[in-house]
Amino acid sequence: MDKTQRLFAIMDSLRRHRQPITAERLAEEFSVSVRTLYRDVQTLIGLGAPIDGEAGVGYILRPGFFLPPLMFSPEELEALVLGARWVEGRPDESLAKAAARALGKIATATPEDLRDKIGATGLWPVQAAAIPAKEPLLGVVREAMRVEKTLHISYADENGAETERPIWPIALAYYEDKHILAAWCTMRQALRNFRIDRVRSARQGDERFGKRRVVLMKMWEEAWQADRQARRARYEKADS
Repeated sequence: MDKTQRLFAIMDSLRRHRQPITAERLAEEFSVSVRTLYRDVQTLIGLGAPIDGEAGVGYILRPGFFLPPLMFSPEELEALVLGARWVEGRPDESLAKAAARALGKIATATPEDLRDKIGATGLWPVQAAAIPAKEPLLGVVREAMRVEKTLHISYADENGAETERPIWPIALAYYEDKHILAAWCTMRQALRNFRIDRVRSARQGDERFGKRRVVLMKMWEEAWQADRQARRARYEKADS
């Protein structure tokens, strides 16, 4: 790539990283020398890019900076279209509408109007045969996750018995035919996975999470990895 393309690519790389990234890693990413990378960063700073750098730590882009206008490669555009079309087919109605609006914004926020190209990508996700019913609870769950507020749910077990419990929603998995909510159950004082189709009702409370969601997410990932390794060990033992 030429220097202009590389400068845009460096900015994109810095936007993706929330932590400082070293000149060595950036230079390796763009297949240039560290000296060339230094010069590129100085060029960007001279053009007004708010890049902070510290020897031995790396570069980071200060928050609040937006690149005008957006530039997408053909593959990037195809990935965005395919992902947005998949979301549009989900039963999360507000998220589906947001995906359609986002595509519209992308199409008109670029130097070249991309509406025709978006319509002609030819990429479509294979959806379930039956159109899923709208699930308004998904929006309630996402809002509680976003603001880190306790969610009070009425949950039915496999026999239909219902319990009322406050939970701290951590993550929401969208499958083709079901949706799984990972959460900290304050009643059980443990991580639990809940099926959205068994949640009879849900309302957001005023109580904040007892721990930051990023901490809870790390706990859930560690528990998931441990369970995965245990299942693999059992499988290997049974297969031996």
